[in-house]
Formats: sequence, structure tokens, C-alpha cells
Amino acid sequence: MKNLFTLLLLTTTLSVFAQIHDPVKWETTVEKISDSEYELVATATIEGEWHLYSQSVPEDGPIPTTFTFQSNPNYLKKGNTKEGEGTTVDDKVFDMRIKYFGHKAAFKQRIKLRTKNTFKVDATVEFMVCNDTQCLPPTEVDLEFEVN
Repeated sequence: MKNLFTLLLLTTTLSVFAQIHDPVKWETTVEKISDSEYELVATATIEGEWHLYSQSVPEDGPIPTTFTFQSNPNYLKKGNTKEGEGTTVDDKVFDMRIKYFGHKAAFKQRIKLRTKNTFKVDATVEFMVCNDTQCLPPTEVDLEFEVN
């Protein structure tokens, strides 16, 4: 019985340590602008006191949020990925002025269609999140946008 209890305790403890904290969830949507233009929208929902950094951060700061869209003959990217207003603060962790997003952040990429057919746009977002006491390592997440 004692061995069974020890085994159960060890298994429970290891499973707790094996869990990776993931305070950001991503959702994708596609908004029609015109017959030939669409906007790809990636929305981050950020837990609690965590914050996600802007695409533009000072040198020697945190890893900026970066979007990479895979090439596809069905569309052309128009301009760069735009982001919301966010919050700009004097960050104590990095000792610099930085723009970040708390709770929700939307990033938009406009595209011009080269076809009338339905297709998918594959993308990757790399980002870093911090709270007042710690930062998590940079994370990459695959995104998929359904263009109809």
C-alpha cells in the first residue's frame, strides 16, 4: 500500500511539472473588405496579468510579436501587419518604454485575391509574454485563415 501511494504521488507530481503554462490563445478570422480584398485577423486572448509585446520594441528589449505568412499564388500581401493601440509603459523588467497588449490584441493583415476559389493562408506568429515578475520563452504558434 505504501508503494502504491508513493507511485501515485510521484505520478501526480510529475504531471504537474510537465504542464506548460500557455497564457495566450490565438483565434483567426477573415473579413471581406471588397470583392478582391480581405483582411486576415489574428486575435490573441491573454490571461490575467500577462502581456504580449508589440511588433515594434526597442533594441535589447523583449522579443517582438512577429507574423510570417507562407507564400501562396492565390493572394498578395498588401502592406505590413497592423496592430491595435495597446498600452505604452515604462517597463520595469526591461528598463525601457515598451508597447504591449493585455487581455486582448488584434493584428490585421490585408491581402489582395488572385483567385475566386476558396483557399487557406498559413501563417506563424512568434511572441513573448511577461508579467510583473517573469517572462516566458518565445513561442511560435501556427495559424490558419480560411478565405472564402
